[in-house]
Amino acid sequence: MDVIIELAPSRPETTLAVTRGAARLLVDLGYAPLAEVTLPNGRRADLMALGPKGDVLIVEVKSGLEDFRVDRKWGDYAPFCDAFYFAVAPTFPEGILPEDPGLLVADGFGGAVVREAPLTPLAPARRKALTLAFGRLAAWRAAGVNAERLSL
Repeated sequence: MDVIIELAPSRPETTLAVTRGAARLLVDLGYAPLAEVTLPNGRRADLMALGPKGDVLIVEVKSGLEDFRVDRKWGDYAPFCDAFYFAVAPTFPEGILPEDPGLLVADGFGGAVVREAPLTPLAPARRKALTLAFGRLAAWRAAGVNAERLSL
C-alpha cells in the first residue's frame, strides 16, 4: 500500500496563490490590478488596482501568521489608496488581523470579500497623479518593460 503525504504549501507558493486569487477577485469586481507596485515612498504594494470609477485599492497579501507578525509596513499605504485590504489564504487565522482594513480570502482560483474596507477618498490632485502613474506603469508592462515603480 502506498502512503501519500501532502505537504503544506511553502510560503512563496501560498503568496503566489493568494495573490493570483485576489487579483482574479478584483477583476471580477471590475478592477484592473497590477502586482508588485513600488509606491513613491519606497513601499511595495502586493496588488494595486484601479476601479471603474477611478477608485484606488491596495491589497497586502499575508502568506501566514509569521508574515503578518514581522511586517508592519501596511500603514504606509494609506496616502496612495482610497481603500486598503489584507488578502489571506482560507486557512489563515483571521482573528489576529486588525479590524480596520478590509479583508479578502483567496486561493489560486479566486476569492471573496469577507470585510469591506473603509473608504478614505484621496485628494483630487493625488488621485489624478496616481491614476496617470498607474496607467503609465500598466502600459510599460504591456509593452514588455520590466517596470515596478509608480512615478508621480
